[in-house]
Amino acid sequence: MSTMKVLNMAGAEVGNVELCDAIFGIEPNEVVVHEVVKNHLANCRQGTQSALTRAEVSGGGKKPWRQKGTGHARQGSTRAPQWTHGGIVFAPKPRDYSYVLNKKVKRLALKSVLSAKVAEGKLVVIDQIKMDTIKTADFRKFLDAVSVDGKALVVTPAVDTNVVKSARNIPGVVTTPATQLSVYDIVNAKYLVADQAAIAKIQEVYA
Repeated sequence: MSTMKVLNMAGAEVGNVELCDAIFGIEPNEVVVHEVVKNHLANCRQGTQSALTRAEVSGGGKKPWRQKGTGHARQGSTRAPQWTHGGIVFAPKPRDYSYVLNKKVKRLALKSVLSAKVAEGKLVVIDQIKMDTIKTADFRKFLDAVSVDGKALVVTPAVDTNVVKSARNIPGVVTTPATQLSVYDIVNAKYLVADQAAIAKIQEVYA
């Protein structure tokens, strides 16, 4: 097991935590991570786009001119795709883009991105992430104190309303409980800021 220093919310070092190599020390599998991120984005799509085909637009029942002798190209309807206000060729219709990935693939991707954050030195472990009141300015001071200066995913052991509401107005900062970690959120964040108890819960669930 590797060890990592633990900071408090003021940025001072207060101890160390052991990280399980089976979760935080594997060789990242970029192919699997790509598949899981692609799956996440596909599952987020609403799929509500819709356009009208030539069979569905109104009008166009009458042949615009006779077949021969006008000098024009032959036309059968003013609602064909080449006409203004005509139908759309291969018009998109509502559909479900979601699909299911193997659970082992998702787990490997999660371990890969966690290991990558450790390897890059972008994992910050805090002894306890706790807010007595809902105060965005105080949460911003906490992030500055632990040298987190970009997009960050803050992981808590469970849903903490004060932490969630204090962080939600800071651009690029997302909070999540340890049991709902998302590969996409970790990849999208520059820093992973985790409560020490959340690290223990992650290792308990995924080891």
